[in-house]
Amino acid sequence: MLTLGDILEALVGKRFASANQHITDAVVDSRLVIPGALFVALPGERTDGHAFVGDAFERGAHVAIIEKDIQVEIPVLDLRKGTPIEEPITTPLCLRVEDSLKTLQETARFWRRKLDIRIIGITGSVGKSTTKELIADVLSQRFSTLKNPGNLNNEIGLPLTLLRLSQGHQRAVLEMGFYVPGEISFLCDIALPQIGVITNIGMVHAERAGSIEAIAQGKAELVKALPDAPQGVAILNYDDPYVKDMAAETKARVFYYGLDNRADLWADEIESHGLDGISFRLHYCSEILYLTVPLLGRHSVHTALRATAVGLVEGLTWQEIVQGLRSSHTQLRLSVVRTEEGALILDDSYNASPESTLAALNLLEELEGRKIAVLGDMLELGVYEEKGHELVGVRTAEIVSILITVGSRGKLIGLAAQRSGFPNSNLYMAETTEEATSLLRELLQAGDVVLIKGSHGMRMDKIVSALEMQE
Repeated sequence: MLTLGDILEALVGKRFASANQHITDAVVDSRLVIPGALFVALPGERTDGHAFVGDAFERGAHVAIIEKDIQVEIPVLDLRKGTPIEEPITTPLCLRVEDSLKTLQETARFWRRKLDIRIIGITGSVGKSTTKELIADVLSQRFSTLKNPGNLNNEIGLPLTLLRLSQGHQRAVLEMGFYVPGEISFLCDIALPQIGVITNIGMVHAERAGSIEAIAQGKAELVKALPDAPQGVAILNYDDPYVKDMAAETKARVFYYGLDNRADLWADEIESHGLDGISFRLHYCSEILYLTVPLLGRHSVHTALRATAVGLVEGLTWQEIVQGLRSSHTQLRLSVVRTEEGALILDDSYNASPESTLAALNLLEELEGRKIAVLGDMLELGVYEEKGHELVGVRTAEIVSILITVGSRGKLIGLAAQRSGFPNSNLYMAETTEEATSLLRELLQAGDVVLIKGSHGMRMDKIVSALEMQE
């Protein structure tokens, strides 16, 4: 387990015998502190972590990393001046540094290099979190496996996850987010992944990256950072041209997955069973397996293929891989709830891109009942904003009986559906989630199935909360 001595060695290059206090966790939110934790005080535009150092120690933190003066009666060890450090070193203790975030990253970089562990990095436009969860479920059938919780996939979350590693872990599965060029390369320099999994390339975050081509280049930083074959393995989506072409940008071994029989691992005979999962036929070398797994929607076969590919690369047996796939509780950030009226709501309100919304609509199509879609703005699409919303509108018109849009960009979905022949009498364009909720209350009937989806900033979850049946 990480110790105070490891942190000091990472920062000043020297080991201190008395600094042997174990660090149980690393957090940037004082509310998440557990006894023995490391609290990293990060300055921010809205909230400054230095205001919560006292709270962190009250909750049992051993160490806090700070870059500002604080009004807390805790000893401060100033690492900025090169002042000799005297032993014994005791806790609780504040470590004063020039930059708290860089210190967090440097400590994680040091700690990762002390551990003999296989790390699997995952990136892509859609499906990273679900892929991370399912890969971890498969690997856990044999190995002690750590994964980054929630969406801790950036320059803060990934180092925090690495500091949770211990000598007992054998594998780590790390989701890596991309917003700007160079970001994934930076995360890889900290984490040193040996396996890289790329899901797909889509329009999400195009507003920041500039174009789909720029997004592809950003995601390719993962495969470029992998070790040479045979230690490094790039697991690439054969069905996505942008991802497929990344084979030319890595010296790692390339392992293709997809629905094309030219891939190393491929699937066919895919069937969706609605909320009961999917079944498909799996092909690998001369082997054929028939599988049913508890994932929603035909598109989820790619998630299963990624997890299977990692399992194969890491030497798991088919029994272990299949057990991991079948026992998984992994799912899209989608939950199913009932309303008082007896309707079924597919709550996919966490976030939205054109690709993930089209996948959710395809799942909606597979379910029995009158189909209603409540779709909000999809944000951060940049130059693809109009095209992305129009694609969703056209597909929505083919599937649903009633469409409610939310927000100014949501109107683009409604107008595209309208142009595709969707009847005006069944189209409602709301400005707010409150207005959409009122409309839905009037329209809902027993047996309806409703998809609610939009970017996180639209807070579409408020609609779900207002309509969900109370126990």
